[in-house]
Amino acid sequence: MENWFVLNTKPKKEYQVERLFTEGGIQVYFPKYLHEKKVKSFFPGYGFIFFDFPAQYQLVRYTRGVKRVVGHDAGPIPMGKEIIEQIKSREVEGYIELNKFGQSPEIGDEIEVMEGPLKGLRGLFHRELMDKERTLILLNYVSYQGQLIIEKKKLRKVLK
Repeated sequence: MENWFVLNTKPKKEYQVERLFTEGGIQVYFPKYLHEKKVKSFFPGYGFIFFDFPAQYQLVRYTRGVKRVVGHDAGPIPMGKEIIEQIKSREVEGYIELNKFGQSPEIGDEIEVMEGPLKGLRGLFHRELMDKERTLILLNYVSYQGQLIIEKKKLRKVLK
């Protein structure tokens, strides 16, 4: 019966294993994220694979780069497809969106700068700029009104 399973790879072999299974027609999912413009594995050493157990187990288990299929003595433990769908729902353009300070702000939301020399400043989220990593916020303090371009990952949406 076909199910999703957790696949444990040998160190730094996630991309090789993903390529081998994709070329072989077996569905795999290795979540990734961007960190300083580098693609990184969201779960280093782990991924998800959809296959027919027990029919394809030997093929999966002995593919180059695979350490094991997570399970116990009776075999691998299947997992629900809703878990995969939930992880995929956090993707933006194929990469997991990391929200260090909670949910992403939307246009018009009040935000607070959480890192850097401007930490503590509050303003309104005005718009995202082209590279999606920077944003334009409007500051409005006492006798100062201005605009600030800042990295989105340094902002927190102020919850009311």
